[in-house]
Amino acid sequence: MSLLKSRHLLGLEYIDAEDITAILNAARSFREVLERPIKKVPTLQGKTVVNLFFEPSTRTRISFELAEKRLSADSVNFSSATSSTKKGETLVDTARNIEAMKIDMVVIRHSSPGAPHLLTRYLSSNIINAGDGAHEHPTQALLDMMTIREKHGDIKGLHVGIVGDISHSRVAISNIHGLLKLGAKVTLCGPATLIPREIEKMGVDSCYHVDELIPKVDILNVLRIQLERQDSGLFPTLREYHNYFGITRQRLEAASKPITIMHPGPINRGVEITSDVADSEHSVILDQVTNGVAIRMAVLYLLAGGENVEIS
Repeated sequence: MSLLKSRHLLGLEYIDAEDITAILNAARSFREVLERPIKKVPTLQGKTVVNLFFEPSTRTRISFELAEKRLSADSVNFSSATSSTKKGETLVDTARNIEAMKIDMVVIRHSSPGAPHLLTRYLSSNIINAGDGAHEHPTQALLDMMTIREKHGDIKGLHVGIVGDISHSRVAISNIHGLLKLGAKVTLCGPATLIPREIEKMGVDSCYHVDELIPKVDILNVLRIQLERQDSGLFPTLREYHNYFGITRQRLEAASKPITIMHPGPINRGVEITSDVADSEHSVILDQVTNGVAIRMAVLYLLAGGENVEIS
């Protein structure tokens, strides 16, 4: 039985602040495990997790694989390029056939919004959303929030600016849900063509001039320009985007205090952010990557019911 209110993690829209906090607290303990010489606990020994990835991924896929191994689970990696989906098999049939091999949990990344929700209708396994189209990416937002807590102590009362391609960003949507539930203020910034209409109904502010945003925020979460999901003509050129919205050291000098710099990766250096900012003393980008393993360990552990836990 899951230690969370739901058997699945489909998105931060669907869980409350209490469960978000439970995941963040458990991840803090697992982060300590990652600092040990032997980075492994027997928490999920005997459990089998399938990583069902239909989209390319580096950080998310590897961190889930590492999280499963660190918890002593058996891990199976699915590749759509060499699977029967190339022969016309449906997602549901693929997943049901895999579950028939007696697995316990499915981590799915898919280009179609709602794919993880669909699997919950047909499978008895725990389902974890590792990114579904432009809908949500809950574990990315959780690791972002974990990193913010490490840096600032608490999320409540902070002002977080999310800059870039909001319209195509599942990271932005999950961050909005999670940050608002934990008491942060969120302002979105980017070209008008990349900010959804009526996004303010979610409880956020929006602006279209990054130089106006920077002096107001404590944290900047800088998003990648997702050209693979965009129609053409949303902005003239990458160079022009950088001129108006790129995060540079010169722009940050306009702030009266240091601003924490975040990025979900992969980084387009010289487009949404310059190298001297991404690699600066105020950047927590690599901390986000490390925390990704801890967060995914926490999610797997809590959804599996936390049996046989040996963290300390």
